[in-house]
Amino acid sequence: MKHHISRSVMSLALASFLGACGGSGPGTEPVAESSPQTPTVAPGPVTLSPPVLSFTDTGLSVTDGITRIGMWRVDAPSLDWEFSLDQGATWTRGNGSNFEVTGDGAKMIWVRTRDHLGNTSDIVKVNCVLDTMPPAAVTITPQVEGVTNTLKLSGIEMGARWEYALDPKGPWLTGNGIGLGTLGNGLASVWLRQVDVAGNPSESQIFDLKNQNMLAHEASGNPLQPSVLTQGFQTYLIHGVVVRGDADYVRWEIPKGQQLVSVKLVQYVSEDAISFYALQANRVFDAGVDTSRMLVYGHMGPSDLGRNVLANVAKPQLGEGFMTLWFQQTGTQNTQYAIEVVLAPTN
Repeated sequence: MKHHISRSVMSLALASFLGACGGSGPGTEPVAESSPQTPTVAPGPVTLSPPVLSFTDTGLSVTDGITRIGMWRVDAPSLDWEFSLDQGATWTRGNGSNFEVTGDGAKMIWVRTRDHLGNTSDIVKVNCVLDTMPPAAVTITPQVEGVTNTLKLSGIEMGARWEYALDPKGPWLTGNGIGLGTLGNGLASVWLRQVDVAGNPSESQIFDLKNQNMLAHEASGNPLQPSVLTQGFQTYLIHGVVVRGDADYVRWEIPKGQQLVSVKLVQYVSEDAISFYALQANRVFDAGVDTSRMLVYGHMGPSDLGRNVLANVAKPQLGEGFMTLWFQQTGTQNTQYAIEVVLAPTN
């Protein structure tokens, strides 16, 4: 059964308890002859504090109980503890603060504390699914549409996500939609993979963006005739090499029912740490240097990697319509860049 784990550690202090178990039995001690009017009653059952059970939920949801890591942590200060994987038929004494569950599949885990007298706490019960098997590699169907290279992906498991990277070591970026649309002449390759619901990554696939069937397109330097991204995708990469006097202008259309959610610099290679970018909500970039007509604008460099330049823009300004990007290096050093553009359905 396939399902990813954001690398977050969540504590499942789940209080799905049975009644208190064990304890010393009730009773009365013999009445002393010297004080017949003051019987002493023995204490009743001892109730211990239950343990706190936690594990690393590596799945796409941090609440789905699906994980690829079978190591569990038990916090039971000053008390011994034990666990059962067969609904209490057998119990295994814990050692330290961890135990490991092995074997893929659904698990029902019971844990309780105990003391040296045999008193036990209520049982903490957790259901989870352990999945350690990586999914198959994605299938890539490339095509050139206009001046855009499109990489449609298939073979993605139900509930899985796909990711891409510009280097085999990452970082890996989450993709949206049916695949990746790329426009430009800066990148040579891109790596693609899927991550299942338990967080297992598939083998990565390298795709050559400069092979004979793909188009290495230098983005237009004319603000009134920008290069155009093809429609139909939600994740795009605009990439190129710019220098003083060689600006790039690229346009895309936000379809009805979708909105622009992010524009991020994801690669920057240059000795000059400062370039310029601007976005105008228009078919062309005719704002010139009038910043009042630009949606956003500013400098871009290594310190801006991963920053969404639209973070402070109101959503109504990012709906249906056209958007044109201007990217330029005003210095004399060649600058290689890649900018990610992401669309998503409106809520």
